Amino acid sequence: MQEEKTLVVLLGPTGVGKTELSLRLAEKLKSPIVSADSRQFYRELKIGTATPTDVQLKRVAHYFIANKSITETYSCGQYEIDALNLLSQLFLKNDVVFLVGGSMLYVDAVCKGIDDLPTIDPFVREEM
Repeated sequence: MQEEKTLVVLLGPTGVGKTELSLRLAEKLKSPIVSADSRQFYRELKIGTATPTDVQLKRVAHYFIANKSITETYSCGQYEIDALNLLSQLFLKNDVVFLVGGSMLYVDAVCKGIDDLPTIDPFVREEM
């Protein structure tokens, strides 16, 4: 019999306490945290994003925190692919994983899926 896996979503605006709540729950359940905050992905965005501190990041395994540069193109559609691949790996070892953030589009991409949109030609992007 296969054990049931659970994705717990903590969603809300910046500064309401999602990080500390998620840390306490994740520590209790020995579960990792996957960020669903579109600005916390970027290393260079340190102001106004409420990114977890280095101390907080050491308490529990976190994913998608400061893993991209603002010079990289990264879409919600790519996040969906990356997050679902990561979750499939995390659920091999964890019964519960936390998805935490304030970007509803990114939460929806993981929980409901997102339409497959065409890739924009780099020349067109540069022109715009």
